[in-house]
Amino acid sequence: MRTSLLEEGLRARVPGQAAAPTVPTSVAILADTHGWLDDRVLAEALACDHVVHAGDVGGASVLAALGGAHAGIVAVRGNNDTPGKWRAEDHARLTELPLVARLDLPGGPLVVVHGDRAGPASGRHGRLRRDYPEARLVVYGHSHRWVIDRDADPWVVNPGAAGRTRTFGGPSYVRLVASRLTWDVELRRFAPAEPRRASPQAAPLDYSTKR
Repeated sequence: MRTSLLEEGLRARVPGQAAAPTVPTSVAILADTHGWLDDRVLAEALACDHVVHAGDVGGASVLAALGGAHAGIVAVRGNNDTPGKWRAEDHARLTELPLVARLDLPGGPLVVVHGDRAGPASGRHGRLRRDYPEARLVVYGHSHRWVIDRDADPWVVNPGAAGRTRTFGGPSYVRLVASRLTWDVELRRFAPAEPRRASPQAAPLDYSTKR
């Protein structure tokens, strides 16, 4: 149940509690790869300190590629991450994926879900905020449409699709730089990939916002 998942880790900072200065931490936030990860997204994700995947991964090879330069990758299971859609030899890795995950960062926790359990698109952000009120940022996928919503706390972010399925203009991900006092989020979006292979020379379109 959601309550127990919250109790597993979401803890608010005690008001007035002193915190040691921290070096900014970078996080690549992506979703909806469906078994195919754009090369340009992969290259930039591997340059970040952490990687978060909001589900519909599509196979263990995607997680292996993203985790190559990291101690671990924070990923959740999407509605398409089922035994019937993963190779038999990857089923053990599939069972390890939770429905909700948390990443503790300077300045607060990031919570990631797939979003298919958050109800219809209308009102979805409000429901996510109510479900995870102690998060600094809630990440979800499922819709394949990017959004950075800072209208209320916690922020709600959908990075769009990082593969080639329903990218609505090109594969994308969100880069977060988190420090104790400031979080910056930037959408990184690329031109649509070629049918078989993404072009590494294509320049991304940048959208950024700061807090």
